[in-house]
Amino acid sequence: MLQPTLPDLARVFHRIGWLSFGGPAAQIALMHRECVEERPWLTERQYLNALSFCMLLPGPEAMQLATYAGWRLRGIPGGLIAGGLFVAPGALVIAALALAYVTLGTAPGVDAVLLGVKATVIVIVVQALFRLTRKGLTGGAMVALAGAAFVAIYVFSVPFPAIVAAAALFGFVTRRETMDGPAPEAVPALPWRTIAVWAALWLLPLPILWLSGATLFFDLAAFFAKLAVVTFGGAYAVLAYMSDVVVETNGWLSAGEMIDALGLAETTPGPLILVTQFVGMLAGFGAGGIAAALAAGLLTLWMTFVPCFLWIFAFAGHVESLLARPRLQGALSAVTAAVVGVILNLSIWFTIHVLFGEVRQVGALEVSLPVPGTLDWRAVALTALAATMMIGLGRGPVLTLLVAALAGGALGLI
Repeated sequence: MLQPTLPDLARVFHRIGWLSFGGPAAQIALMHRECVEERPWLTERQYLNALSFCMLLPGPEAMQLATYAGWRLRGIPGGLIAGGLFVAPGALVIAALALAYVTLGTAPGVDAVLLGVKATVIVIVVQALFRLTRKGLTGGAMVALAGAAFVAIYVFSVPFPAIVAAAALFGFVTRRETMDGPAPEAVPALPWRTIAVWAALWLLPLPILWLSGATLFFDLAAFFAKLAVVTFGGAYAVLAYMSDVVVETNGWLSAGEMIDALGLAETTPGPLILVTQFVGMLAGFGAGGIAAALAAGLLTLWMTFVPCFLWIFAFAGHVESLLARPRLQGALSAVTAAVVGVILNLSIWFTIHVLFGEVRQVGALEVSLPVPGTLDWRAVALTALAATMMIGLGRGPVLTLLVAALAGGALGLI
């Protein structure tokens, strides 16, 4: 295995960062080509083990895989370079899009263009749901767990962190402690100094913001810190929870702005969880203009991605031992199944808010249901267009977003 220099590592992951469109599957394939196929930096076994390890962790697995690759090749400096450069291009694009959104969002025709983006988001989320269903629902127990998770979050509004915890406990308890392969190696000692340093860095903004009385920024930091710990199953899994807190509980964004945030985040390179930066910037702009938007964006980036470095630098030396623990694998499988139900809730939430002009809370449990008479035929047509391109013709999300946005603009002229 060849060990690259830090400049070589930076050059390769800078390119990966700008080319990492298409979601985690495409990003993982791109890194495999760059780090395994074209360069003898990692072996196939090392790469696959690292991928399995990163899927056990909360947070964006592709970004953590990049961080792991850099750590494996050049230690903590390599991990910082690889992980940072994987995220930076998308963060820059998101910042530009958020500033354009808050300054041009009321311009004539923009709403019609964004309707095309929102319609495409419905198809993207439904596709993610079907992909995860094939992967996660491997038996009757997992199907039942997914159904229970959907009912819990849609009907009873159970918080996403509670669903994750319950599913993990169920999987851990019900999985038999048997191993098909060799016994796990002795567990090395945790690097407690590294853990303490990175945990302190991650949470440092909280006491500073609390002491300074910056209530909005403290609330943003605290919420996105909690979100970073429960982001199992990818960004789609926590979007419904994030939408509920951001839109319904705290009122930082409207439902339409939340959907726009996801749609625009789909057009950028890097992990989809960068949608948190967009949300933070919109919340900051509403409170204090462009300067506050930029500050809030940096804060959400910090609270979202610093823990990714913490997980990798703390546990990367334990990959083989962790992967050999059947109960841990059982917990992960159960969480994946529960996430299917959570994403089903998300797809319903997005669909009714895009296709209908009015949504009401019905019944004692206040279940969200659309008002039939407010169906928007333009949104239906644009969703059908997006479904035809992505499902019927197999086109990618970026091209589909562009075409649907242009079609939405054209319909807006009618």
